[in-house]
Amino acid sequence: MCLTRRGCGVADEPVNNGRNTDGTFAGGNALGGKLKGSRHRVTRAVEALLEGQHEALTQKAIDLALTGDGPALRLCLDRIAPARKDSPVSFALPVIATAADTVAASSSLLAAVADGEVTPDEAGRVMALLTAHKALVEAGDLEARISALEAKR
Repeated sequence: MCLTRRGCGVADEPVNNGRNTDGTFAGGNALGGKLKGSRHRVTRAVEALLEGQHEALTQKAIDLALTGDGPALRLCLDRIAPARKDSPVSFALPVIATAADTVAASSSLLAAVADGEVTPDEAGRVMALLTAHKALVEAGDLEARISALEAKR
């Protein structure tokens, strides 16, 4: 006697509903989820309410900021001149022409950290740049060496 509705002796085929085993939509799923660039309905409603009023609202915020309204002033400054996420780092760094020059450059960078000219966080970001530059220089050196070997043949 068969107890399933699909039939006896037939294995159930997995259903492709575009979901992962945990129920979430799979990446690149064409069966569900929002399209890229689609906007939330609340965002669309707010934009419809503000249609054509952007300049007037901006001018009002500037006028309030100029009269000394603190929150309006903060809003204007945050939008016009946002806080910098980082700042330029200035210290003496030797020219890097070969992969061996990166050792001198990293020593110079460590000396700048020790002297307090550069913060350790800034030094870490500069060191990442030095490492990437070293890899590029090494790749160029290898290409030149391979070309020289091929030219000898």
